[in-house]
Amino acid sequence: MANAEAIQVSSLPLPPAQYINLYTDENIRKNRAPKPPAPIQDAYTMFGSPFSNDDNIIRPLESQGFKRLYPQHFDRRKELKKLNHSLLVNFLDLIDLLVHYPDSPRRAEKIEDLSLLFVHIHHLLNEFRPHQARETLRVMMELQKRQRIETAQRFQNHLEKVREMVKNAFASLPDLTDADRLAGGLEPMDVGESGDLSGGRGEGCHPLDRLMCEIVDRM
Repeated sequence: MANAEAIQVSSLPLPPAQYINLYTDENIRKNRAPKPPAPIQDAYTMFGSPFSNDDNIIRPLESQGFKRLYPQHFDRRKELKKLNHSLLVNFLDLIDLLVHYPDSPRRAEKIEDLSLLFVHIHHLLNEFRPHQARETLRVMMELQKRQRIETAQRFQNHLEKVREMVKNAFASLPDLTDADRLAGGLEPMDVGESGDLSGGRGEGCHPLDRLMCEIVDRM
């Protein structure tokens, strides 16, 4: 009965494929994809350990049931070096005990000391996580800013080239005098009695307008 009531809790999250397969294009189109979970307001359990929203992101060692080996105010770099040195010394002591006194009860004590040192080293490294997250975010924002500035600069360069091409195209157009227009029997724009442009019906298109259209099409 006790085995039947035991709750099996995985120490690791499920593989990402277990979540990705639920968010296919068809499921999203048919609104079958799972909705994001609602924010947790109170306490919750993760991987079998209880947590609360009021807890600090990095909980103190005392709240986790471990004895603190360094003071409240310290230099993390120096303490990490000390812990690393202590870890090496205790490991050598454990090897010496296993060689000369394999049945000594001090072996268990050395193993506990090594475990405590590893916990302290892991805790000190985790305290750098907020700083690492801020630096990562700062680098990402600087990269996005630089990319946007480069994109805007490329757009501005293309805009200047287009303006220069249009300016050169206008400068290369021939100037038709009134005598040329009368000789050719063409008017710049045919306007009917009602004021409508006849060019909307495709009639009386001026050569200059047709030339401009061809220049724009080539661009």
